[in-house]
Amino acid sequence: MTVRERRMVPKAEFGSYYDRPIIKPPVWKVPDVPAYLYLGGMAGVSASLGALGDLTGRPSLRRVGRIAAAGGAVSSVGFLIHDLGRPERFLNMMRVLKPTSPLSVGSWILAPFGTLAGATAAAELTGLSPRLARVSGLAAGVLGPAMTTYTAVLLADTAVPGWHEAYRELPFVFAGSALAAGGGACLLAGRDAVSVRQDPRIPPDRPGPARRVAVAGAALELAAMAVLERRIGHAATAYTTGRAGTVLAASRAATVLGAAAAVASGVVRGRRGRILGAVAGLVLNASSAATRYGVFEAGMVTARDPSYVVVPQREGMRARKVEAAE
Repeated sequence: MTVRERRMVPKAEFGSYYDRPIIKPPVWKVPDVPAYLYLGGMAGVSASLGALGDLTGRPSLRRVGRIAAAGGAVSSVGFLIHDLGRPERFLNMMRVLKPTSPLSVGSWILAPFGTLAGATAAAELTGLSPRLARVSGLAAGVLGPAMTTYTAVLLADTAVPGWHEAYRELPFVFAGSALAAGGGACLLAGRDAVSVRQDPRIPPDRPGPARRVAVAGAALELAAMAVLERRIGHAATAYTTGRAGTVLAASRAATVLGAAAAVASGVVRGRRGRILGAVAGLVLNASSAATRYGVFEAGMVTARDPSYVVVPQREGMRARKVEAAE
């Protein structure tokens, strides 16, 4: 006859002193920082697509890409300055270039990119100095890829478990999200399927480059998020539950829908195809913004909840004990 032992004390649970966070949560605000993350990525890809449109003779793609890049960059800086509280704080960030600081390097990417994109858009809208606009547009296009991913490095370099544990995947998530948003924004250039230097008998009514970039970005974002949630262990709970989980689930559904609409816009001809492209662009930008907010919110949850700091440490200690015993 077996006798079951009765637990005399409740099972121990981890916690922190006075239930306070173990690490200090970032003081970043909503919607300033999520908007800054989204707009910067969209602007970077739009600038590169605008430069591509200029080089390949696609005037509508060039124009939309330049304007979207400038609008995204200026708005991104505006949200960043608002989050900082005082405009001079942004200027203070430019006093020193520190290669070991993602924030310092990011500031030196954002400032010249915004300047070049703004000058290019101004020349595009006024028709002045097209040669200088080409040079500044190409320079902004070269900086575009850095704009899409430096914010991921900025988040991953913090002590926030939800971001730090995902340091491998976050750059791919942000790159895919930016490609979907920038390609989606440039889907508004509805008459650039082929270069005007190519066969004039082909009706240029579908934006091939923007569509391909948007679909590829959507696929990359979905794949990277799936890998992130499988690899980062306990921190993945913040990405799949609560407000962040709801937002990210909606973002995934919108990304799939937007990518499908983008593909369909390349099949359906004429006005309907252009409408589908515009719808795809709007949906992909909404999903990209939701992804950035979801990642931001998931990280803030892991900063406030002590379990996301304690559980990985205990699991690591157990693993090291097992290795030592073997």
